[in-house]
Amino acid sequence: MDMICESDKLDDYLLECNEVNYSHPLIREKADELFNPSQTEMEKVQIAFEFVRDEVFHSADIQGKHVTCYASEVLAYKEGICYAKSNLLAALLRSQGIPAGFCYQRLMLFDTPEKGYCIHALNAVFLKSVNKWVRLDARGNKEGINAQFSIHEEKLAFSINEACDEKDYPVIYVQPHPKTLAVLQSHTNVREMYTYHLPDNL
Repeated sequence: MDMICESDKLDDYLLECNEVNYSHPLIREKADELFNPSQTEMEKVQIAFEFVRDEVFHSADIQGKHVTCYASEVLAYKEGICYAKSNLLAALLRSQGIPAGFCYQRLMLFDTPEKGYCIHALNAVFLKSVNKWVRLDARGNKEGINAQFSIHEEKLAFSINEACDEKDYPVIYVQPHPKTLAVLQSHTNVREMYTYHLPDNL
């Protein structure tokens, strides 16, 4: 898929915002723990990705109790849905001067179109060493989901079934999409939010 950058300025993908709050002490502390100056850009991206994928749990997988949004919240509670986890991964990478954006997919919410759709969030990272954007999905692996760090062939959590009206959105957004933020900011019950209130289109 040909991706389209929302901004042609790479520096825009390093900006801090309320949700990607990488100056927060918790984020800075975790960054100091995960990264060191001897690591390559590639190593830092893989370390950050695998930390968010494996050490921060998807709320639906653990019957979570907290609706998290800000990167610091996601880190503090070690849980969040994909929208929240993508905020944390972006924060960790941007803290290291690595451009990171937000990408989205439209997926069936369950197993058939009749049961509805949802928007799924993942990240795109610009790797200067290979001069390309790479999509990474830190949603969290479980049976049937095996997302991996890969710079040549995408290994995402979900494949798209176009026949069922699923789709990859090509835009790499600078900030989290307003529709995803609105969901996180207007709900307190994770299960209800995840089951009934996720947006079904951008």
